Amino acid sequence: MPALTYPHVGATRAGELPPGWRHVRHRVRLPDSCFAVAGRAVLGWRLHRTAGIRIDADTDRAAPGVRVVSRLGVGPLRLSAPCEVVWAVDDEWRAGFGYGTLPGHPARGEEAFVVSRDAAGQVWFEVVAFSRPDRWPMRAAGPLGRAFQHAYAWWLGRTLRRICVRA
Repeated sequence: MPALTYPHVGATRAGELPPGWRHVRHRVRLPDSCFAVAGRAVLGWRLHRTAGIRIDADTDRAAPGVRVVSRLGVGPLRLSAPCEVVWAVDDEWRAGFGYGTLPGHPARGEEAFVVSRDAAGQVWFEVVAFSRPDRWPMRAAGPLGRAFQHAYAWWLGRTLRRICVRA
């Protein structure tokens, strides 16, 4: 099986992102009552699918070692992004996972999607990532690629909030 395409495996779990990489940190408040619903949506791929991302995964739930291919776009403009889940958490305070890039992904790096509950009972969703362009689409995108990453994190936050409100 192909290996991950970057060092610093698991860095998104602790939040200490490596210097010299593009960083994304996006955090959004969710309704306090939706921790369980949001956690299931993240760990069960529902968040990504509801956001319009085609997900092909080894299993129906994120766990270390699970391979997943995200697909965005249509026809010849569809980008495939193969990844492997490198860590996952599901306890009373946090639910989510981080996955890292595999060969064929347009970037190199790691991205995490985590729902958390703080000591005050507030529920948060956070996307944390570090990356570098690896294939021509990301290299050619330049600053637009970076803007897309931030917009994608924002869109996931908005989508998860909608999932919570409808639950």
